[in-house]
Amino acid sequence: MERLLELDRECLIRLNSFHSSWMDTVMMWVTRTDAWIPLYLFLIYLVIRSYRKDSWILLLGAAITVLIADQVTSQLMKPYFARLRPSQDPALIGIIHLVDGYKGGLYGFASSHAANTFGAAFFCWTILRSRYKWMWLLFIWASLMTYSRIYLGVHYPGDILVGMLVGIFASFLALAFSGFLMQKLGRNEYHGFSREVNE
Repeated sequence: MERLLELDRECLIRLNSFHSSWMDTVMMWVTRTDAWIPLYLFLIYLVIRSYRKDSWILLLGAAITVLIADQVTSQLMKPYFARLRPSQDPALIGIIHLVDGYKGGLYGFASSHAANTFGAAFFCWTILRSRYKWMWLLFIWASLMTYSRIYLGVHYPGDILVGMLVGIFASFLALAFSGFLMQKLGRNEYHGFSREVNE
């Protein structure tokens, strides 16, 4: 375990070392949840367009995904493991690059940003990929969003990786719930994790 933690630290220092003044500005914008509100609204529109009267079930599933991912990481894992963020670790002062004094909260394991974004990306990709082939681009968004956390020095790569897994697991639970609810309501056109949409 000590070796894994050391590798995580070395990886953070390496990735965090690639910075510039213009990237500082970009990453501070990228990391903001509210900066992506237009994307969230667009995805909601696509779900409603694709599933029409059944869209509320999938939107509920998306909300459950984020709720589980966020609560598991922020309310359970962070206080339980109590792993200091790199930005809060006295041993890393002067070693890692911070932007405008931004440090985040005290603890960082696991990353709620990673859990929420990868959970939402996986959920939306699963329910919309048969209709919109470019939906895989959501994983680029999630990767950029979570990389910003390393760039800003507020998360270790391990925080991101575990958060990503938590988010994907949360989306599986929400997808199973959505599928069950659709079947209970007699929506037989929904088959597992894919659905062909007919205009």
